[in-house]
Amino acid sequence: MPEFLHLQTPDEARSLLLRSLPDPQPAAETIDTTLALGRVTALPVEAPHPLPAFDRSAMDGYAVHAADTFGASESLPAYLKVVGEVSMGAQPDIDLHPGEAALIHTGGMLPASADAVVMLEYTQMVGRGDLHGRPGAGTPFVPRTPAAHRCETASPAPTPEIEISRAVAEGENVLRIGEDVRQGQVVIPAGMCVRPAEVGGLMALGVTQVAVVKRPRVGLISSGDEVVQPEQTPRPGQVRDVNSYTLSALVTKTGGEPVLYGIVPDDLETMQQVARRALSECDLVVITAGSSASARDMTADAIRSMGKPGVLVHGVNIRPGKPTILAVCEGKAVIGLPGNPVSALVIAGLFVVPVIEKLLGLPADRPRPSLLARLTINVPSQAGREDWVAVRLLRPSPLAPSRSTPVGLPSSGEGEWLAEPIFSKSNLIFSLVAADGLVRIPPDANGVSAGEVVEVVLM
Repeated sequence: MPEFLHLQTPDEARSLLLRSLPDPQPAAETIDTTLALGRVTALPVEAPHPLPAFDRSAMDGYAVHAADTFGASESLPAYLKVVGEVSMGAQPDIDLHPGEAALIHTGGMLPASADAVVMLEYTQMVGRGDLHGRPGAGTPFVPRTPAAHRCETASPAPTPEIEISRAVAEGENVLRIGEDVRQGQVVIPAGMCVRPAEVGGLMALGVTQVAVVKRPRVGLISSGDEVVQPEQTPRPGQVRDVNSYTLSALVTKTGGEPVLYGIVPDDLETMQQVARRALSECDLVVITAGSSASARDMTADAIRSMGKPGVLVHGVNIRPGKPTILAVCEGKAVIGLPGNPVSALVIAGLFVVPVIEKLLGLPADRPRPSLLARLTINVPSQAGREDWVAVRLLRPSPLAPSRSTPVGLPSSGEGEWLAEPIFSKSNLIFSLVAADGLVRIPPDANGVSAGEVVEVVLM
C-alpha cells in the first residue's frame, strides 16, 4: 500500500509529466471545412485572394465623389443628381460624373468612379413631386439617357436629386480591396483550434477543405470487481460504470478520440494485458482504478510493467485526487485516476487534458474560460494542499435577502456573480452536474472567506 510520503504539487506533477513526453509529431488529415469546428490546424492557411475582392459599400446609401460633399451640413446641404442604382451581385455599369450619385446597398460593388458612400440616414430625396423622403418606394430611378438614343420630340425624364446633410471623406463607408485579408497572407496559423469565426473566414475565401491534426487516440480503461455496464441492473454492492463515459466526453470535447476498453476486474494479469494492448493502439492511456487501496496498487504495478521510464508520480497533493498516478511508458503518457467519479473528472481536467492538447500541438499557456465571483460562504482548506471546490454561479438579488444573498455578505457590484460552494463527497457525480465551475484554493491558504473574490474555472 503506498504511503504517499512524497506528494508532488499539481503544477510540479503536470510539468514533470509534460517534460517527460517527447515532442509531438502530429499526423495530418484533410477534411471539409464544414466539419473543422473544434479541430486543430495542421498547416498554416494562406489567403488565395484578397478579401474583400472588390471595393464594396459598408452601408446602405449613395456612392459619390467625396469632393462633391465637402462642406455639406444640415444648414447648408449639398445636392447631387441620382443617376441609377447599383445592382447587388453584379459589376456596376454606372459611371459617376461630378455632381452625381448612385443608390447602393450594403455589400454592393462600388462604381469605379466613386470613392465614398454617404449613409442613407444623412440624405433626403428632393426635386421630384412623387419622391420625398428616403428612396425605396414610388417611381423608380431614371438614369441618364445617352443623347444618341433620345427622341427629338420627347421631353427628357426628370432626374431625381438627393440632399446630403453630412460630408464624407474619401474611402468613408467603403471596404477596400484586401482591407480584411491580403492575398498570400497567413489567415490561420498551424496549431490553432478552429472556432466558428475561422469556419466563416475560410468559407469567405473559398477554402472548402483544411488540413487538421488527427485526433489523438485515448484508451480508457475502467477497473473494479464492483463496476458493471450502465445498461445492467447492479446487484447489491455493484455500481454502474460512470468514468468511462464522463472521461470519453471530456476527451471528445478536448479534441481526442476516446477508445473504450471496457471494465477490467481487479486482476493484475488481466489489467496488464488490456493496458498493453491499449498502449500499442493509442497515443495516451487512462486507467480509473477501483476504490480500494489494493486496486490502486494493482494499477501502479500494471503501469510499471508497460515500459520505461514508468511511474513518475504516485500521489499528488490535491483534493480530490490524491492517489493520482502519472507515468510515461515507451514515449506515451499513462495516467491512473481515482475511481470516484468526481475525483476522476477533476483530475482528468488537470492532467489528461494538457496531454491531449500537447499531442494536438496546442500551446500550454492558451487561455481558459473563467470568471471572477464572490464566495457566499467560508470554504475551509488544509494548508499545504491544493483544493478544488465545485461551485454554482448565482446572481445577487437586488430586492430581498435569499439563499443567494446571505446575511452579512459584503454587497456585490452590479452584475457581479456569486459563487456558492457545493460540498459533497468525491463519489457523488451529481455534485458536478449541479456545478457551473471549480474554484482552486492554493496550498498556501487555510481556506477562503465569504465575500472574497475567487476565479471560477468554468466547466
